[in-house]
Amino acid sequence: MSGTAKPSGARTKVRLLLNSPISGPHAFFCLAHERGYFAEAGLEVEFAAGDGAASVVPRIPQEGFDGGYGDLCALIKLAGLRSDNCPVAVHVAFNQTPLTIGVRMDGPVRAPKDLEGKVIGGHPIDAAIEAFPAYALKAGIDESRVSILRSTTSMATLAEDVLNGHADGVFGFVHTIIAALAGKGIDGRAGLRFLEYRDVVPDLYGNALMLTPDFIKQHPDAARALVGAVNRGIIETLADPEAALRATERMAPKFARHVDGPRLMGTLHVEMAHPEAREIGIGDIDDGRLARSIAMLAQSCRLPYRPRPEQIFTRAFLPPVALRARPLALHGRDGAANRVERSVA
Repeated sequence: MSGTAKPSGARTKVRLLLNSPISGPHAFFCLAHERGYFAEAGLEVEFAAGDGAASVVPRIPQEGFDGGYGDLCALIKLAGLRSDNCPVAVHVAFNQTPLTIGVRMDGPVRAPKDLEGKVIGGHPIDAAIEAFPAYALKAGIDESRVSILRSTTSMATLAEDVLNGHADGVFGFVHTIIAALAGKGIDGRAGLRFLEYRDVVPDLYGNALMLTPDFIKQHPDAARALVGAVNRGIIETLADPEAALRATERMAPKFARHVDGPRLMGTLHVEMAHPEAREIGIGDIDDGRLARSIAMLAQSCRLPYRPRPEQIFTRAFLPPVALRARPLALHGRDGAANRVERSVA
């Protein structure tokens, strides 16, 4: 069922850079690890904590990782700036982009156009900032009239600045912003409204598992085995999110049930729930969407080179369509999923 390969001889070591320290949205990696699916596939997977879905992409080749879990838009931008040694996505977990701009619920920003003349904060290399040119293009925003304040302060502080009126908005992931505020006892959904990129640029994808060209060339069987084990982890996380959260708790030093539970369920219900996945499965992409995303980012970000789709994504290592994970809705929102939602609310 998993599509993983049987081990033969010594395990292949795989060093993966995640988009952040291990947390709720990484539950499927944790479950696959705890249940031995990587080991069964002949792999020794080592996870390293990253500092953002966009920054993962250039760090993979720069720091000698075999691959990582980062933003597909950032991958397109990197490939458009320098096509050599760029990672290649082998499994797209987020078939809907989680990128957003959080603004004060009772503030002056009610629609994308209202961002003109405003100050929006974010981390120095934030996936939402990197993709903002595409969002601005499609929303009819004069990008030059939006001031972007890049800061190394915490997401909680950036979001609090918005709530306190010190900034007009904050770039990020919806669930990351909410989780950051929840960690300080603040209900982000009560104080913030979210301008979600998927409402304006629905063609964009989100986080993807990506590997270096060298790893793919030297270890094609390991690449296929890795994707198969991840697919199995997603299937079983969808079937039993509570078990996946327990596995995450054992791997995440800063695990907090009231924060990581909702983050996982948000990921399963939104970022991994695009209708196209009912047909092609989680991990695959629609070729037309990818081509449009590349064209949009190349135009809006003024990339010197328009990457070819095959430079960004390959489905060569995905399990057969019938064995791929499907969105949670197709599992009938069973009792296990509903119990977890109630327990983490």
